[in-house]
Amino acid sequence: MIREIEELFKRQARAWPRLAKGVEGLARAKTRRVRIDWFDVFIRHIPHRVGSTTAPVDPESIAKRPCFLCSANLPPEEEGARFDQDFTIYCNPFPIVDRHLTIVHREHGSQRIANQFGNMLDLAAALPGYFVIYNGPECGASAPDHMHFQAGSRELLPIEKDTAGLSGVTVPNYGRNVFLLRGRDRAALIDRMDRAIDLLAETAGKRAEPLVNIAVFHERGEWVAYLFPRGKHRPRVFHTGELTVSPAAIDLCGILVAPLARDFERISGDDIAAIFREVTLPDDQFQEVAAKLESAR
Repeated sequence: MIREIEELFKRQARAWPRLAKGVEGLARAKTRRVRIDWFDVFIRHIPHRVGSTTAPVDPESIAKRPCFLCSANLPPEEEGARFDQDFTIYCNPFPIVDRHLTIVHREHGSQRIANQFGNMLDLAAALPGYFVIYNGPECGASAPDHMHFQAGSRELLPIEKDTAGLSGVTVPNYGRNVFLLRGRDRAALIDRMDRAIDLLAETAGKRAEPLVNIAVFHERGEWVAYLFPRGKHRPRVFHTGELTVSPAAIDLCGILVAPLARDFERISGDDIAAIFREVTLPDDQFQEVAAKLESAR
């Protein structure tokens, strides 16, 4: 699969000007490291991400535009690589990390993780050196009307290093609330993720799907999954115009996208810590769910 994706990137970079421009833009992206407590966050200034960061995701706006992930609406230059009977892998023309992919369900249907986490695990196993992410509706997905994942190189991903060696279900003093699920047994890991999401749905008041972001990678026969339970979609500073940042899974994993130069220059570690605390689930609710998950191990 990796060789097929490498060939796809080569062909698409030659044939699809939008992807070539995106790859060039990523190569020029400025990145700076900020230390917060014991961990690092990389702030990355990527102007071409402004559309995704500010994308309207309310039902009215979604209804007014054609679905840009449906095959009938793709640019004529865009081609993909078949993954399985349901998903096709495409090169993301607005990359945040190297080898940024969008993995799209071939049928148009809402972004929902129910019955889809196993596909994330299969993708992670098939893509060594990559992470796979799911952004839920109102959690950074700019296409909440079409089921899809993203993937990309783990080379820069801070959370992998931050959590190496941890065996508990939470990451202590991490500035954001995240559940850590590890395992070699695919079915057991799916059951644990389903249990966590059910508990979050109960905590949130039985909504169809709790607000979540998920990231997964596979290394030496083991899957590592991060489940970020959300308290809200966007932070206060986004709505006031103070900072144009809207964290999704990659941001919460430690690569914070700042599409505007002024934000890249001035955003501080304190700002990031406050944003992460604001958008992830409040501590009391998080600890309640964590205790139930621990007791079920």
